[in-house]
Amino acid sequence: MTFRVAFVTGATPDKWARAWRERTTEPLELLPVEEAEQADGVRAGEVDMAIVRLPVDRSGPPALHAVRLYDEVPVVVAGRDHLVAAAGDDGVSLDDLAEEQLVLPHPSGWAPRVDQLAWPPMSAGEAVETVAAGTGVAIVPMSVARLHARKDVVTRPVVDLEPTTIALVWQVERDDDRTQAFVGITKGRTARSSR
Repeated sequence: MTFRVAFVTGATPDKWARAWRERTTEPLELLPVEEAEQADGVRAGEVDMAIVRLPVDRSGPPALHAVRLYDEVPVVVAGRDHLVAAAGDDGVSLDDLAEEQLVLPHPSGWAPRVDQLAWPPMSAGEAVETVAAGTGVAIVPMSVARLHARKDVVTRPVVDLEPTTIALVWQVERDDDRTQAFVGITKGRTARSSR
């Protein structure tokens, strides 16, 4: 039976998929999902696990297990001619962005001090396109910014925002040997190591 793992935009499950295929003959299917629906397939039983961006409601029903995998640096994406470009790789602070139009709401709830325009809901890719047109800025995880990289935008770390966390989630009642084998792979266990 195929082991199905969903993954949120920006996550890169390829190395774990390679290790899975080296260790077992059981087929593995990777399914990309948008952040807004990242845990839906796990809850519905359509996928075995999902690589998600926290926070995710784990309470259920059904209740979910979660294992932290890694943190992502938040970056601001701005047009190449924007003042943010002058900041260099040292990054910018939230105070530096206090007068900006934020085209994509930030999950932390942070917003600039100026009145914000009523932006329509948009994906991260659409937000980067909007920013490239010279309108506003977007704050996204670095992996998402890399996925939507363009020559007409720049990215700079936001030094005083907490990183986002990528985690692996699955249903508590579906915690079996296959699930634990995949968890082991994501945590760097070798084929010979035990839990």
